[in-house]
Amino acid sequence: MEATFLFLLGFSVAAVGVIPPGLLNISAAKISVTVGYQRSVSFSIGVCLVVLVQTLVALLFSRYISEHPEVVSVLKLVAVVIFLLVGIYYGFIARPKSTELSTVDMSSKKSYLFQGMFLSAINFLPIPYQAYMALTFSSWDWFHFDAYENGLYIAGATMGTFSTLYVYIFFFDSLKHLRMLSPQNMNYIIGLVSGLIALITFYSSFTS
Repeated sequence: MEATFLFLLGFSVAAVGVIPPGLLNISAAKISVTVGYQRSVSFSIGVCLVVLVQTLVALLFSRYISEHPEVVSVLKLVAVVIFLLVGIYYGFIARPKSTELSTVDMSSKKSYLFQGMFLSAINFLPIPYQAYMALTFSSWDWFHFDAYENGLYIAGATMGTFSTLYVYIFFFDSLKHLRMLSPQNMNYIIGLVSGLIALITFYSSFTS
């Protein structure tokens, strides 16, 4: 029962963190709409591999992060710059490729795996988020930071992230016939979402 609870705890925290439209889930949706389901799943697996590492880092350094808010401030400012650059790229520079799905080599799934890993790696915000949540659960005596509990929590967080990304993939894939979900419009959506995240992160870095 304790194992199930810790797994679901990590699952719920990660899933809630990925539910709001963001760079990772909208990118997964775009890949599903424009390139195909299998490559969007490869992208999501890449994201989750990095989430696993990020959650481990968050648990190991949770107390240090909580006691050094300047570290979180730096991470937020770096995230602002990254999200602004991503927003500018997708909103004003990126243009969809004209390559048809049938002409794309299936081996390119590996490139989407690494793309998912890269975009997840430049998104630092899950680290302080998971660190603060773990400390909160520890203060409630729900979590004790030993290797066994860390493993269960990390497994749950990884699956929670993948499950939410999969919901986005499934939802957008079922709507891909709509003209509003054209490749270029998906680029605009990613650009807009990235810009909004940058603004929200910038605002929170001066109000927290």
